[in-house]
Amino acid sequence: MGKLFRRKNKYSDEEFEDDDMLEEDELEDDDSDDDMDDEDDIDEEDGEDDDSDEEEDDEDDDSDEEEDDSDEEEDDSDEEEDDEDDDSDEEEDDEGDDSDEEEDDEGDDSDEEEDDEDDDSDEEEDDEDDDSDEEDDEEDRRAYRRKRRIRNQIISYSVVAVVLAAIVAGGVSVGKSIAAVVREKKLAEEQIKLAEEQEAQAAHEVVIDAPEPMVEEEPEEDYLGKMVEDVLADMTLEDKVAGLFIVTPEALTGVNTATQAGDGTQEALNKYAVGGLIYFSQNILDKEQITQMLSNTAAKSRYPVFLAVDEEGGSVSRVANSDIDVINVGDMAEIGASGDGVQAYEAGVNIGSYLKELGFNLDFAPVADIAGSEDSAIGSRSFGSDAQLVGEMVANAVGGIESVGVSSCLKHFPGLGDTSDDTHDGRVEITKTLDEMRQSDLLPFKAGIDAGADFVMVSHATLSSVEGDAVPSSLSRTVMTDVLRNELGFQGVIITDALDMGAITEYYTTEETVVMAVQAGADMLLMPDDFETAYNALLAAVQDGTISEERVNESLERIYRIKYAGKLE
Repeated sequence: MGKLFRRKNKYSDEEFEDDDMLEEDELEDDDSDDDMDDEDDIDEEDGEDDDSDEEEDDEDDDSDEEEDDSDEEEDDSDEEEDDEDDDSDEEEDDEGDDSDEEEDDEGDDSDEEEDDEDDDSDEEEDDEDDDSDEEDDEEDRRAYRRKRRIRNQIISYSVVAVVLAAIVAGGVSVGKSIAAVVREKKLAEEQIKLAEEQEAQAAHEVVIDAPEPMVEEEPEEDYLGKMVEDVLADMTLEDKVAGLFIVTPEALTGVNTATQAGDGTQEALNKYAVGGLIYFSQNILDKEQITQMLSNTAAKSRYPVFLAVDEEGGSVSRVANSDIDVINVGDMAEIGASGDGVQAYEAGVNIGSYLKELGFNLDFAPVADIAGSEDSAIGSRSFGSDAQLVGEMVANAVGGIESVGVSSCLKHFPGLGDTSDDTHDGRVEITKTLDEMRQSDLLPFKAGIDAGADFVMVSHATLSSVEGDAVPSSLSRTVMTDVLRNELGFQGVIITDALDMGAITEYYTTEETVVMAVQAGADMLLMPDDFETAYNALLAAVQDGTISEERVNESLERIYRIKYAGKLE
């Protein structure tokens, strides 16, 4: 290190010291341990170079030794002045210089012993070589430190660049996420706005669609269909035919007045597995009696059986007008006059509830006829003369009755409101055209069908504009199949009005009546004039192919869907 500062002849001491201090300030960031190691290596190399140079000289004198010593002292003094700020470097440099001095002294002594003379030219060459070597070493060290500093800077910049890149990437990712959330929110707002606009537009648009045929739900249809299929598979043809009749207990057993169900009922049901029984006032004595009778009848039947009654309210109420303490809801005309559909619904609930408690499961009500004139045969049994009002009341009454598990039955299709004659006594003719009836009389029936009525009862009145030969509606294919089944879409059970009425018995035999009714589309036959005759006539018609067994099965499927529907609850 000492020999590095021999160029003082070119610069003043103060200027050189400032240059070296400036360089030392620049190197303050370098690790002190690395500097010390580097300087040691350089000093050792300097010593080796000096030895090689001195060996090449053949002679050296005392003056050379003195000059070297003076140079070393001069170098040491300069080095101490320059390395005041770094104690560790000063100590290392002093140690290096001392070692160099010792080696030089030894080398000089050996040269002095071997060579006694040396000229001034050799000394100058040595000095020049030493100065050149020292300068080269200093330049190498500076270059090494510069490279290391540059390398460290590059590493630092690289780390900073990586960190910045990561931050930028994270920012971009977060920015994209925020942008996506904003887009989704904006899209949701636009969809809400669009939905509101569509609702507002729909509110101003009124679209009236044509009524669609009623279609039973597929899962329930399939389930009931399987149950019906199983029961029909085990039924004999005789049982199938008997299942299309609803008769009085007297007609079934042959007694004058039936008030209980015992062995006679059991025997009769075994012979004729009728689809149902209808009870009138003479069969109802008190609550305990009718409850026991209905319970025994259901237990003795091999198949589910309809237990029916006419319980319209008002004058036609077999139970409410008996000695049994129940609420009589009054005439339907009074409820219709109120204009309150809730009253009609409550009346249906009341009627259905006490019938259910007693054991009945089918009510031949409500009346869906329109009272078209003051002398109408229906009178107060109707809800009124306004088709829309009557339709609303009928629908509510059906809903009330059906809600408690009792089947309702709309009557008397296609409407008896305009007639003053009674089909019990003879033929009754309706003069309205079918189109006119669609605008009035058929509306309440459609409302009741839509409300879920299980049955529709077809009257014996004749539509003269439709049936030119005066065929009663209960025997008319046009009325039952074309209009009721197909046009109005009724999928429930079509039942005739009582077949023992004058409008039938005066014009047709029992045998003709039952065959014509089934062929026209009736599913059940109510109270034929002579049950055994009617049964045998229908059985014979099926056996000889006049009526197919498949046609009978169609009606039984509708009947048993209703009978088994309660078992789904």
